[in-house]
Amino acid sequence: MDRSVLESDPHSVLEGMVIAGFAIGAGQGYIYVRAEYPKAIERLNIAIAQAEAKKFLGDGIWGTSFSFHVKLKEGAGAFVCGEETALMASIEGKRGMPRVRPPFPATKGLWECPTSINNVETFANVPWIVTNGSRAFSSLGTANSKGTKVFAMAGKVKRGGLVEVPMGISIKEVVFDVCGGIKGDRKFKAVQMGGPSGGCIPAELQNTIIDYESITKTGAIMGSGGLVVMDETTCMVDVARFFLEFTQRESCGKCTFCRVGTKRMLEVLTRICDGEGKDGDIELLEQLASLVRNTSLCGLGQSAPNPVLTTIKYFRSEYEAHITNKKCPAHNCKPLLTYTILDSCIGCLMCAKVCPTKAITGELKKVHVIDQTKCTHCGECHKACRVDAIAVD
Repeated sequence: MDRSVLESDPHSVLEGMVIAGFAIGAGQGYIYVRAEYPKAIERLNIAIAQAEAKKFLGDGIWGTSFSFHVKLKEGAGAFVCGEETALMASIEGKRGMPRVRPPFPATKGLWECPTSINNVETFANVPWIVTNGSRAFSSLGTANSKGTKVFAMAGKVKRGGLVEVPMGISIKEVVFDVCGGIKGDRKFKAVQMGGPSGGCIPAELQNTIIDYESITKTGAIMGSGGLVVMDETTCMVDVARFFLEFTQRESCGKCTFCRVGTKRMLEVLTRICDGEGKDGDIELLEQLASLVRNTSLCGLGQSAPNPVLTTIKYFRSEYEAHITNKKCPAHNCKPLLTYTILDSCIGCLMCAKVCPTKAITGELKKVHVIDQTKCTHCGECHKACRVDAIAVD
């Protein structure tokens, strides 16, 4: 969402920063952008040059005594640098790692100067609010969450992409009215909100309104505004493993529990998805999640357990099925799947031809058989069958 704003309307961000600088008495601003966003960087540089030429930036803005300069900092793309103190360390040329607070950035921030840090979406909203007035902005949203919110819609939804909706709209309205519902008209199962360290909200809570207070109550977070839609074919245990794998890899390693705790949690989740889960694994995950959340310095570690805790809270039965029955209810975890050829097999040999381990045998026009000791659960036979004669359990 932020990249889209920087590419399409960088002047709104610059203007918001100038206004913020004037309001708090700052003369220097920094825009921290991932180096992987070359188009955003190119257009920001153009916009900064244009603004300086028009005297919207630089010394003596519009002939006044107020001066404000903006520098662009290309970051290396580390997820932890989304945390404000790690971001400041990166700008200063240090390794992007969080620091203990207090002191907070507003007291002692960049180069130990008082610093105001806001995201792209916030700065881009400022010029509109100044132009149209606070009442116009407050006319949208809820009592405690004003204005609109941009979401990046992804997953099993018919119309993905960026959407801007007023605060107070429900999850159901966003998924079905704005984005057209679930692909293939499958059953809506859950949404994951807040990016990699967000939480999963089940379909039963789809009438939850989108504001900071309501979303936090579910165990998820608003975060940067990512919203991933899931259907009945999504395994929630695998979802938790997928997101935790990302946050574990992106941990800067400064905090022991974030560095080691997320690794141990990932090992448990991987074991469960591989059909090797044990009694007590759910409780172990909850214990580790509590330790990681309560002992990490920054928001990465504090929120990393969210996908695990929310999936356990709302989809505990799926964890139990993986551990106790060695089955994946969503038919997603390959090690837990069993492929069986039904009597409706016409013996076309297609499944045998695509099987990489030659686990399928049979004669032409006769029912084939799968040797389960050789089957690697790759699913190629199921994809190749033209008569739906292969059952997946």
